Amino acid sequence: MRTGRGVAYGALSLLTLLVLGTVGYVLIEGWGVFEALYMTIITLSTVGYSEVAPMSDAGRLFTSALILIGLGAVFYTVTAAFGYLVEQGFRGTLGRRRMERDINRLKDHYIICGYGRVGAEVAEIVGGTGAPLVVIDPDASAVERAVKAGHRALEGNASTDSVLVKAGIGRARALLAATATDAENVFITLSAKNLNDEVYVVARACSPDAVRKIESAGANKVVLPVRIGGKHMAMMAMRPLLVSFIDTYFGLSSNPLELENIVVTEDSPAAGKSVGEVEKSLGLTVLAVRKADNQLYPKPEAQLDVAAGDELVVLGARKQLEQVEVQAETD
Repeated sequence: MRTGRGVAYGALSLLTLLVLGTVGYVLIEGWGVFEALYMTIITLSTVGYSEVAPMSDAGRLFTSALILIGLGAVFYTVTAAFGYLVEQGFRGTLGRRRMERDINRLKDHYIICGYGRVGAEVAEIVGGTGAPLVVIDPDASAVERAVKAGHRALEGNASTDSVLVKAGIGRARALLAATATDAENVFITLSAKNLNDEVYVVARACSPDAVRKIESAGANKVVLPVRIGGKHMAMMAMRPLLVSFIDTYFGLSSNPLELENIVVTEDSPAAGKSVGEVEKSLGLTVLAVRKADNQLYPKPEAQLDVAAGDELVVLGARKQLEQVEVQAETD
């Protein structure tokens, strides 16, 4: 940033003049360091105070040169500082407008409310899949961290309707309430469901007692991080190979296989087929089927029919999954 460097150069030039002026008065007039420094300051500031002591012709010539050079340095520094402030304000306003325009174009995106430790981890995982997301946090420093991490972010209270509307709640696929307080997550869930009752809400609970309250507010799923963390630790101790396999193998972007949750639509190539036909024609392994009536079939039989509205948990290569998505879009 040129103006930022200009301010630094200006400040450095003033400091240099301060040192040179002090040394000059000491050498020319034989003054003490304090008197020389004081005379340099009042000379550069042009306040018009009288000389600290009678001055020789050489001292007056040195003072005149110091005034002329100092005026130029002060003018340059003040101009650079003013330009820097204007530039920062302009960039901030331009950046916010660009961010808002970008968010207005999003569809089927994820809204993450709260960018603390949990929210930042959620944003990293969701963003790592390439899915579009928007972070909302009332703390300006948290918003700045989110932007530096490459996320779209808005500063504001996520329980406020106007902020959720700016984040595109009406077009969002899901909202994740990840703030550090149960009350805030309840209000965020209520506001989100009031604005878009079809948005899928996953909310964080900080205490077991809050789970039912957040569910009553309309959350589709409530996550208790303490419980999940404890369960994960226990599983790592009891079944270390299984947990390590899932954490490392399926957590790598370069792995050949991926687990995916597919919603079957009327145009989906899986609609109207049996599980066996889906596996054979699409090259996927169906691990579970949740029917439209919410009945779950883990390890489903090959004869089980798949219909629009069902959800599938499938295992397959990314190319196979992409083919399913492409076929669903073009059918």
